[in-house]
Amino acid sequence: MGDETDLIDAAGAELPATVELRRELHRHPELGNHLPRTQGVVLDAIGPLGLDVRTGESLSSVIATLDTGRPGGTMLLRGDMDALPMEEDTDEPFRSEVAGAMHACGHDAHTAMLVSAARLLVDRADQLTGKVVFMFQPGEEGHHGARVMLEEGLLDGLDVTRAFAIHQSPSIPSGMVATRGGPILASADVFTVTVRGAGAHASMPHHGNDPVPVACAMVGAFQTMVTRRVDVFDPAVVTVARVRAGSTNNVIPETAELLGTIRTTSERARELVQRELTRIATGYAEAHGMTAEVDIERGYPVTVNDHDAAAWVRQVAGGVVGPNMVIDMPTPVMGAEDWSYVLQAVPGAMAFLGTCPPQIALHDAAPNHSNRMVIDEGAMAAGVALHAAVALDELAATRAR
Repeated sequence: MGDETDLIDAAGAELPATVELRRELHRHPELGNHLPRTQGVVLDAIGPLGLDVRTGESLSSVIATLDTGRPGGTMLLRGDMDALPMEEDTDEPFRSEVAGAMHACGHDAHTAMLVSAARLLVDRADQLTGKVVFMFQPGEEGHHGARVMLEEGLLDGLDVTRAFAIHQSPSIPSGMVATRGGPILASADVFTVTVRGAGAHASMPHHGNDPVPVACAMVGAFQTMVTRRVDVFDPAVVTVARVRAGSTNNVIPETAELLGTIRTTSERARELVQRELTRIATGYAEAHGMTAEVDIERGYPVTVNDHDAAAWVRQVAGGVVGPNMVIDMPTPVMGAEDWSYVLQAVPGAMAFLGTCPPQIALHDAAPNHSNRMVIDEGAMAAGVALHAAVALDELAATRAR
């Protein structure tokens, strides 16, 4: 590409505006697919850029297109916009002003970086062919916002040659870029098991059929299933996150409920775990003269980076942040992302951008989804430059084909 230094300098000059926008979004987080205030802030920020802008019908999405008018490919860049339903517990002067909502996953930074990258690319439109599509997405935190945007026509009329997204992480040294080909994030399914026995007085359990110890036994059996039925090189995580039963100390309840998550990095393991969990739950219940109702809500699929796209991102990132600041991840992360829906439709990749604050030791940094999560805002300059760099490289490469 040849202009990495120019991009880094430009992203650095843009950093105050990036930080200002990130802090504005951080103060006013919104949840789910309906983000009217956030959408308005984004529309105001990109308004002067002369992009072709359209908004979502059933969600507060923004799709902004830079069309060079010259034949070429299409580069899709994403920034997600929604927050998490949790209270913030930091001392940041711009901490959340909304009760029960916090940008604890860095989507405020993702959005701010993409806006600034759009400015850089508009300024360099004469170096581009084809189109750059900026995807500002609500509802990543469990609301399938990317899938809804696809259903509403995100890719209609577009021949997307590559797609790219950045996810910040305070668990990675600031400014470092990490990615891998193949699975990079897990699928995420929610399971509920309702064990139905028979209630009785707690002093006379023989008069009933207590579902509590049976439900507790299932928790251990699920873990045994993972270690004995699932290939260790095709990993799965089954976590029972809530056990709920009863109303007081002297009543055996009729039902006990388990709520948890299944994480896998392949569809094969995903189907296996769902099948085995159901078999174990119903079998344990039947062995004790009870019934078990198993409900599995399929969530995000595995996020799978195209191998060529991931290698290309590492190469481009090396020019932006330096080869010693780019790593090839040895394993996936067991979190999940609805960017997975986009990567099922077009070739592309996601990369992690390290944002560990320099004054905090890496092992002490609060991770994503923590009520104490803070980031090194200076790292956003690298994210802005990387967004711009992949678009410039892809669309310059398209011109040469």
